[in-house]
Amino acid sequence: MTLPIPDTEAITAAVNTAHQAMLQVDGGKNADYIPYLASVPSGLAALAVVTREGTVVEAGDSRFAFAIESISKVATLALIMETIGRDALREKVGSDPTGLPFNSVMALELAQGKPMSPLVNAGAIATASLVEGATADARWDKILDMQSRLAGRPLSLSDEVNQSEQTTNFHNRAIAWLLYSAGTCYSDPMEALDIYTRQCSTLLDTVDLATMGATFANGGVNPKTGERVVSKDNVPPILAEMMMEGLYTFSGDFAYIVGLPGKSGVGGGMLAVAPGKLAIAAFAPPLDEAGNSVRALAGISAVAKSLNLDLFSA
Repeated sequence: MTLPIPDTEAITAAVNTAHQAMLQVDGGKNADYIPYLASVPSGLAALAVVTREGTVVEAGDSRFAFAIESISKVATLALIMETIGRDALREKVGSDPTGLPFNSVMALELAQGKPMSPLVNAGAIATASLVEGATADARWDKILDMQSRLAGRPLSLSDEVNQSEQTTNFHNRAIAWLLYSAGTCYSDPMEALDIYTRQCSTLLDTVDLATMGATFANGGVNPKTGERVVSKDNVPPILAEMMMEGLYTFSGDFAYIVGLPGKSGVGGGMLAVAPGKLAIAAFAPPLDEAGNSVRALAGISAVAKSLNLDLFSA
């Protein structure tokens, strides 16, 4: 079913008003456990909408390139669904919210070593271990290609972000070995962790992020390039995963407040998808305790409300 898209004038008004509201929001702080993220100017704020037809509306620092971080988990999830199928991935990784922080070891232990979701660190490392390729570089190239096809332009790895992440990922190293000991890491654990860390270290801007979301809103077809990136049948389970675990321990609240599938990253990016209509992306570095951008949440919430996008509204 083709759904009506809000007109461009309404989207523009909503984005501009929401961006101004973002600038008034205080609180939060940059992620400081990754040195690169701590150095990003905390006053940046951006908002963008891309419709399923490719219309772009943007405001603020929308062309500032930031680290994709955990939003990359959605791209790798899509890649593996396309490769081995949704049912095979669900059997290996699971599809339930953990109710615990995104880097929780306890969640993995409580599930007897099987990660519960591909959108938390344990599940994302396991998902990365399923990428096919003879070498780590060959596997990484497939992930970067998927990210780029979703964004509609070539993305690239930031050596600075990657170095900052690779030298501080001690907690994730423990998770990778726990997965391996439980038989739920499907390649060498340190190689899987290396690939996962790289996938979090690419740079994109807020319009790129909104384009990624619009590809899912458009049933898997990138509205800018016209390329089918994800099969139509795989889009619903990807959005379901985002709804359940996309904002970690705040995911239920996000569904309650915004009513859309979403995904956040500790780089300050946040994405929400209105299926059949459009995607909203926002960026602002300061995070709340759950790891979600404080101002990005305010911006996305305001746009979704203004355009009546809540999926749970009658």
